[in-house]
Amino acid sequence: MTVPYAILTRRSDFLAANRGLRVARPGFVLLANANGGQGQRVGITVTKKIGNAVVRNRMKRRFRALLRDVLPGHGLADTDHVLIGRENGVERDFGLLREELVAALGHARAGKGDPARRKGPSRRKRK
Repeated sequence: MTVPYAILTRRSDFLAANRGLRVARPGFVLLANANGGQGQRVGITVTKKIGNAVVRNRMKRRFRALLRDVLPGHGLADTDHVLIGRENGVERDFGLLREELVAALGHARAGKGDPARRKGPSRRKRK
């Protein structure tokens, strides 16, 4: 089975996607960034904070199935799409994740991203 998109593998591509639009949902964060005519490309990131290797790989398999299902009809042309897993994304119902991804792609298409994350240290040390 052939997928209609390319896979992001280089760190520089993931960093470039991070400069684009960010749409957060309970199960994942979607990053969307125009890639200058390179077609649809996707990437998946699940950090160790989510769980052990079994849990992370299960989440990545679910995200790959989700992207195969949703991107052909709802994805943005010539855009890098990156899904970042969140803690409760593993237990979420697949149909609910699908609805959230369709809504997130609609927000990205309209240019309505979440506010930019704050730069600098995440917390100040208290004395």
